[in-house]
Amino acid sequence: MNLKHRVAVIGGGSFGTVLANIVAHNGFPVRLWLRDEALAQQMRLTRVNSRYVPGLELHGDLEVVTDLSLCISDADTVIFSIPSKAFRGLLEQSKTYINPKQYLVTTAKGIESDSFLLMSQVLESCFPDNCVGVISGPNLAKEVAAKQLTGTVIASDSEGLREQVQAILQCSFFRVYASNDRYGTELGGALKNIYAIAAGLSAALGLGENTRSMLLTRSLAEMSRLAVHMGANPMTFLGLSGVGDLIVTCMSPLSRNYRVGYALGQGKDLEAAVAELGEVAEGVNTLAIVKKKADQLQVNMPLVDGLYALVYEGADVSSVAQALMSRDQNSDVEFVLKRS
Repeated sequence: MNLKHRVAVIGGGSFGTVLANIVAHNGFPVRLWLRDEALAQQMRLTRVNSRYVPGLELHGDLEVVTDLSLCISDADTVIFSIPSKAFRGLLEQSKTYINPKQYLVTTAKGIESDSFLLMSQVLESCFPDNCVGVISGPNLAKEVAAKQLTGTVIASDSEGLREQVQAILQCSFFRVYASNDRYGTELGGALKNIYAIAAGLSAALGLGENTRSMLLTRSLAEMSRLAVHMGANPMTFLGLSGVGDLIVTCMSPLSRNYRVGYALGQGKDLEAAVAELGEVAEGVNTLAIVKKKADQLQVNMPLVDGLYALVYEGADVSSVAQALMSRDQNSDVEFVLKRS
């Protein structure tokens, strides 16, 4: 691989900053784009992103910029690491800077509200001539920043893109595995955020390990049930981007969606829970979008139904929990026992 392969990372949040820093350590020219000039200037001077990853020292060769044209135009690979709500708008700003030879990659774990498009599909619709990929997996940014061993998935139809992303990101503590199921990989990353809210809720209520185990496995069943209806390969959900991401997001207080659920379990309303977090929790928006789609497709998703009632309809926590426990008991492993 050419060590002069140039990389642009769009989005100076925790994960974008961590990825850009790995690329710099691997010897590739990299620019990190932020909207906030004050934060960018502080990062240039202190070599620390004090707002999102205060414990990470930025590599001396990592260039922090606020000029979108400068960041994108010279890049060979562009990684978009921004919240899904801002995704399409940012792509519109980027249109005049993108060329068809660039690899375009997204790390955003969300679903577009009106279209039910995943972020790589939004990328594809805006830039149909480019190779597109998805990075997804059990990747808590603070642990990656601390160089704790982490695995992720790069999914794309393009073998060249997969190999290049592995080259720029793989290192001793960040292992990058390849997949050609872009849709399944990305859908798993988006859906698991919903169930992390449920996991945080159960922790706040003091529910036991048996309950948490049941919650994780029933969450995986719901995820794969919707995936099959949407055309994804359910086997993808057995990998890092499915069950791996689900486990870390549902078990760790570092997860933003888990923390929202925990606050809800303490009796706070949604506005207070999100305000306390101070960052975007994709699961809150994804919950409403998936609830609407599941109703349209008539896909049975009782955990989504219960969470939606709690988060958006003001249902009582204990009544929602009771309703979930009294649901009909269907097959254990999805697609093994045929429904009558």
